[in-house]
Amino acid sequence: MISIKLAIPGDAKGILEIYTPYIEQTSFTFETETPAVTAFAERIRSNLQNWPWLVCEIDGTIAGYAYATRHRERTAYQWCTESSVYIHDDYQRAGIARALYTALFDILKKQGFRNVYAVINLPNEKSVTFHERCGFSHFATYEKVGYKLGKWKNVGWWKLSINDYGNEPEAPVRFADLNKDFLPALFREKIKMINM
Repeated sequence: MISIKLAIPGDAKGILEIYTPYIEQTSFTFETETPAVTAFAERIRSNLQNWPWLVCEIDGTIAGYAYATRHRERTAYQWCTESSVYIHDDYQRAGIARALYTALFDILKKQGFRNVYAVINLPNEKSVTFHERCGFSHFATYEKVGYKLGKWKNVGWWKLSINDYGNEPEAPVRFADLNKDFLPALFREKIKMINM
């Protein structure tokens, strides 16, 4: 059985099983130490106050997850967010990332965000291709901005606009305050994108 749902702190262990190899074996994330399960559970709980965090489960196993987070702290940036998606190696190329991402963007749009940014540590052609197929456009590269696994790394920035800009925009709705009645139908729709 396939499901898409909101993450809960109890999902931390399953999410870390996906994330840990990226921390320990790649520079796709600049995180360098694997968080404890309890710390990661708190990260999920805290994040869900303001931004969505989604997981895809297949037969009770977390196959992938996607979430949004703060772009920058100053108030004038509040209409922008950053997104991330990670898929377990056993479930690559099944449409899970696209299903999770499009659900995430639909939620962010309802919250009133305007821009979603993807930060991709380079080179990562797979991620670049995926994000561009999702409608993101590259606009900047920070050269030699991070050092991990014995190399200086470049980071590229991609942008997706999800709402009209307009004048006098209302502040985005915190995820905790969002009416979530639409989520079950949204998740059922996105599950149809997954080919398992």
